[in-house]
Amino acid sequence: MIKKVSIIVLIFVIFFGMCTSFTKSFAVTGEEVLESEQATELVEIKESAKDKLADYIEKYGSTPFGVTAYILNIIRIYSIPFCFVGIAVGSIYQYVLGIRKLDVRDRGFMLIITFVTILLICQVLPLVFAIVVNGWRG
Repeated sequence: MIKKVSIIVLIFVIFFGMCTSFTKSFAVTGEEVLESEQATELVEIKESAKDKLADYIEKYGSTPFGVTAYILNIIRIYSIPFCFVGIAVGSIYQYVLGIRKLDVRDRGFMLIITFVTILLICQVLPLVFAIVVNGWRG
């Protein structure tokens, strides 16, 4: 019982650590937040996203193909942490909770297979899209 609780707590700590490592910490003096710096950072993020989208549109030669490639790239990037968390949950089901129950172990195995499949699809789909669009269009 203690092993199960400690592993679940460890998974939550790792998950929250991943979430906080992606965010940028700001220095706050008292209760005051520098809104002008946040506003400029938001504008910079917006401009960089527009530039990346314009690069994809220029690379693929049309707006629909460029937007599709941009969206597939974003899905490729954000699918990695999502699938790793899913694989960790599946591992907990299979190896921790499924020691005594066969149906729980099978559920964990199926979760692992599902998230690995989703990860592979999300990683390979942008490559297939680029080959098909650039290869067949000329």
